[in-house]
Amino acid sequence: MEKRFQPYSRLAAIVFLVIGCLWVLRPFLPALLFACAITISSWPLYLRLLARLKERQTLAAAVMTVSLILVIILPLALVTWNVADNAGQFYRGLRDALHAGQLAPPDWLRQIPVVGETLDTYLRGLVGNREQLIALAKRYMEPARHILLGGGIVLGSGVAQVSLAAFVSFFLYRDGLTLLRALSVGMEKIMGEHAVSVADTVSRTVRGVMYGLLGTALAQAAVAAIGFLIAGVPAVALLAVATFLFSLVPVGPPLIWGGAAFWLFNQGSTGWGIFMLVWGVFLISGVDNVVKPMLISRGSSLPFLLVLLGVMGGVIAFGFVGLFIGPTLLAVALGLLRNWTGVYPVVPQASRSGS
Repeated sequence: MEKRFQPYSRLAAIVFLVIGCLWVLRPFLPALLFACAITISSWPLYLRLLARLKERQTLAAAVMTVSLILVIILPLALVTWNVADNAGQFYRGLRDALHAGQLAPPDWLRQIPVVGETLDTYLRGLVGNREQLIALAKRYMEPARHILLGGGIVLGSGVAQVSLAAFVSFFLYRDGLTLLRALSVGMEKIMGEHAVSVADTVSRTVRGVMYGLLGTALAQAAVAAIGFLIAGVPAVALLAVATFLFSLVPVGPPLIWGGAAFWLFNQGSTGWGIFMLVWGVFLISGVDNVVKPMLISRGSSLPFLLVLLGVMGGVIAFGFVGLFIGPTLLAVALGLLRNWTGVYPVVPQASRSGS
């Protein structure tokens, strides 16, 4: 009788042990998942570096970790600091202008076809009515301030999570070969002959999604920086980093290049403002339609809906690093489902012949 129930008691003990470990690691789970995604994505690069450094694992892991800090953490910290500083200055300046009665719509607003005159008349009437303007400001300024502060908190927590992920990545790089051997043995015992295909699907999908997200963000940031330089927009480096971060969010980059175009119009540079709008629509945002499918298709063709749900749900569940974790987890689940069912998306004949 004891031997009969022994497998069930052993399984129950393992389940409780796994639940206990996850409960202990729950505060660090987003950083751990992000570290795993980073390590898997950059593992081929780490192996090349390890060969060049004559198999010195600690040194190679340290180089990869420092590179991660320079590429991700420092720009993210810079953007977080600037967002907090500029949001405070903007709020104070707008509040002082309201009290002094110095607000006025920009002159270029009247030049907008069809709606320009109407908007200008409405805003001038609103600015002229001090009581109505103060009431409107009280209604919207506090929620706007809370939204900006909330965004700063998300970015600040993102800096902390990415810093922890970089710390964890060092150990994943250094002990990665040992961990891979242990995982392969464990997966073979659990899944048998399917272990190799499942491991290949997971690694290929994670790399495809991470390459797609980060590669597209880098390409959009580079194209945006060129456009900002041509148009004479200030703080090009900061705006390029902001474009990189906002590129991870669907419909994010227009907030940056649209703001740059608004600044140009407000400075009286109507021609450069129109140039910035055209550059943003056809080049900066156009990169997303070319680069991302090309990179993600190497791992898994993730539908736009899953990308959107992954980003939004990932941010709600994990904070800033959920931008990466959410789409990656959904892509892995979709890849495993396709591998299990054998049903894959139909590729159009035109794209087959063009590839």
